Amino acid sequence: MKIKAKHLVFLFFMYFLAFIALVAVPGGWAADTDHCLMCHGDAGMVGEALYVDGDKFAATRHGDMGCVACHEDAGYEHPDDGMALAAVNCNDCHFDVEKEYNAGIHAGLASCNDCHEPHSVRGPTEVSGYDMNLMCIGCHSVSRMVDSHNRWLPQAGLHIEAVPCITCHTDSEEVVITWYLVKQKQAYGDFVLMSNEELQEVAGERSITELVDRDGDGHVSLAELRAFNTAREFRGLHLVGMMTPEQVSHNFQVLDNRWDCTFCHASGPEAMQVSYLAFPRGDGSFKRLDVERGAALDALYGTPNFYMVGATRNKTMDILGAMIIAGGLVLPVGHGTMRFFTRKNRQGGH
Repeated sequence: MKIKAKHLVFLFFMYFLAFIALVAVPGGWAADTDHCLMCHGDAGMVGEALYVDGDKFAATRHGDMGCVACHEDAGYEHPDDGMALAAVNCNDCHFDVEKEYNAGIHAGLASCNDCHEPHSVRGPTEVSGYDMNLMCIGCHSVSRMVDSHNRWLPQAGLHIEAVPCITCHTDSEEVVITWYLVKQKQAYGDFVLMSNEELQEVAGERSITELVDRDGDGHVSLAELRAFNTAREFRGLHLVGMMTPEQVSHNFQVLDNRWDCTFCHASGPEAMQVSYLAFPRGDGSFKRLDVERGAALDALYGTPNFYMVGATRNKTMDILGAMIIAGGLVLPVGHGTMRFFTRKNRQGGH
């Protein structure tokens, strides 16, 4: 098959455009994530400050975008090209977060990287409430926070362990109960989150979600919670709940309505009706399963290690309470009834 002259001219023109595109991009073609991780995935090669855990990065939204989405000037010749990469400005993408953050009391006191590690950052439903608080204690020590909250909040230490700071100090929306599998470090209290590896050792050949979700349908029923809580093989495991926000706000404030105990401690609030059970993945993120609605309100059968005054109850105690009340009424009501029906006999005897 003969190629016409005009076709040769067209092919030459296309190759010329490709060459121009190659030399016009600083450092040649942009590097891809795998290329970057050849060096940055090895802490011994680049040092801890520039190390990126490839598995954790791949599980993030930034990982889906790739390295060059933020580091646009990184080419295949980096770092041998001697060009220093430009600083990344998070606000180029997160301009809405910047506006929200600047309206709060943290404005100007910390940058994005002071709280978020960009190569492992995840959404609020993919991290634990404990991880949320780890960001805060980088500046706010736990002991100082307990002391300052003790001035008005009973059992401040218990509250700080059970509620992420952002639940009370931002206007984050859709607060729910999230359960975590923990092991007991000491005889009473002092729980530690179970890792994926530890749970997998307990689960054996099963998926770790099947430790609680026994039928594997992706939904945890009250019956499955009860079976988990009473199983002898899981005696060392516990479920601990935290009130975590579904949508995170970066507008940090001291909010007046959080001083009102009924924000959390109300009889059957909407937030107490919805709950999830979070299982840790190997990459450090969490996978959540839906839990039967209202399970958080059942302290006896749902979650024995979670009790919220004014909200938590269980059906058995409701029945026992009703029986006690009924029993207390039997004597006076019965006595009054007997006196009413025997009043003539008593009148005739006088």
